[in-house]
Amino acid sequence: MSESNPAMNSDGQSQGARTPVGANFDTVKIGIVSISDRASSGVYEDKGLPALKDWLTRALQNPVTFEARLIPDETPVISATLIELVDAGCSLVLTTGGTGPALRDVTPEATLAVAHKEMPGFGEQMRQISLKFVPTAILSRQVAVIRDQSLIINLPGQPKAIAETLEGLKDAGGQQLVNGIFAAVPYCIDLIGGPYLETVDTVCKAFRPKSAIRVFATSQPTG
Repeated sequence: MSESNPAMNSDGQSQGARTPVGANFDTVKIGIVSISDRASSGVYEDKGLPALKDWLTRALQNPVTFEARLIPDETPVISATLIELVDAGCSLVLTTGGTGPALRDVTPEATLAVAHKEMPGFGEQMRQISLKFVPTAILSRQVAVIRDQSLIINLPGQPKAIAETLEGLKDAGGQQLVNGIFAAVPYCIDLIGGPYLETVDTVCKAFRPKSAIRVFATSQPTG
């Protein structure tokens, strides 16, 4: 079920929508999945879902409906959840957690199990960005895949790292030094037949070939 209320319940199962900023922007449904044994069992508060929702709400001008899930590190559960969200019409599904080398880290395997196409460039770029901050970024195993008309991307587990990999690296003046992975997400979704995602450039400027750019009558916000 989806709701217009943007707040999520403590179990992470509810969804939310926000009011569109501009006219004629496509509505988009996005799946956000936090994968953690301890958070899903209530040992500690999940921070992955709020971080994903906050960043996407700031980065997109489209009216967005979120399908949120908080689940344990179980391969069958992860795969079934991804299939469920794709079947529910989510054009983009972002996961957080379970991408390291630990025995319970199985998110990449569960993601690849439901893939129709693998998109290795996303994982490569995420590791390159994270290596600017910590040498242990080489231990992360994030993958991205396409299933039907949906793009599924594994993100890091920490909220700070989520924003860094999505946005990329900027200098003190806000000038882009290294592109984040989200710059390529809207055009990828175009190519697989999904909605047209319009970004807020001050957060993350999407790249499209000139022939693929749609012109809107309403200008985007500057703040």
